[in-house]
Amino acid sequence: MPRDDIAEDELLSIRAAELYYDEDKTQDEVGAILGLTRWKVGRLLASAREKGFIRIEIVHPRARKLSLERQLRERHGLQDAVVVPSSGARDDRELRERVAQAAADYLAALRPVPRTLGISWGRTLHDVAATLNENWAVGVNVVQVNGGVSVNQRAGTAAATAVEIARKASGEATLLPSPAILERIETKQSIERDRTVAGVLDAAADAVAYLFSAGPADHSSAHIQSGYLTNVDMDELVRRGAVGDVWGRYINAEGMIVDPALDDRTLGLGLDALRDAATSILVVAGKAKHPVTRAIVTGGLCTTLVTDEATALDVLGSDNDSTDDKDNHE
Repeated sequence: MPRDDIAEDELLSIRAAELYYDEDKTQDEVGAILGLTRWKVGRLLASAREKGFIRIEIVHPRARKLSLERQLRERHGLQDAVVVPSSGARDDRELRERVAQAAADYLAALRPVPRTLGISWGRTLHDVAATLNENWAVGVNVVQVNGGVSVNQRAGTAAATAVEIARKASGEATLLPSPAILERIETKQSIERDRTVAGVLDAAADAVAYLFSAGPADHSSAHIQSGYLTNVDMDELVRRGAVGDVWGRYINAEGMIVDPALDDRTLGLGLDALRDAATSILVVAGKAKHPVTRAIVTGGLCTTLVTDEATALDVLGSDNDSTDDKDNHE
């Protein structure tokens, strides 16, 4: 096709798009204005989308970024991915709540329904529990995978999270009545040998699916706020290469344990259970968790990622615009 004809078609595409999207004309009306058939207008609009002249974005907080989800599945071998928009969130809390809502929606739609669900604890999962609808499922039993009894005056959320998720599914919660990290390995080993604790860990190991979040390796960590670690402890973990924690276990960028001695004092399932799980759903939001999210995804520690747009782009290593022109068009 001659260059002049190509340029004319591009100008027609742009004019058709302006009339259709900005002036809110129908395709028939656009055709009448430009002297074209409705079929030709449709072709021009499709061409404009393909060439990137048009970018369409759904901005509702419960919308999903389908193109990013597809890229995450294809590039990292995930079974599934759910990505919600980052734009419009006023702060990190609102972004976390948006991702928690997406995780609640995903969990409620999961088929087959997981009859035993293993969960960790933290602010994000507490938000998921609060967001879940009543009767999101029937007969789901929830079991804690790691200790979560707070060792200071800060109210703990581990047991409350498990109980709430189970209550809303007419199920039962099996709690792990232990701190997450013990001061001595002998104490931790003794607790694990207790018949009640051992029974909880056995139930957790047999869970059909796992729902978990991750924590950053910085002074905002829930482990510091709950009294398990000090700021000095965290600085040392970072010096050793820690990017965050999964199930209370601190990992580096390759998804490997950074402090074996600390890990030996951490009570709960080990990370091999996540690597071997048929369904393990990571729910994570916010820039502070970008490094640990990358480590979890690339290290094979989750089968499904529920997150925000900016985190998804970071995992993909892309600064490209995330608008999904193909999936979100008229």
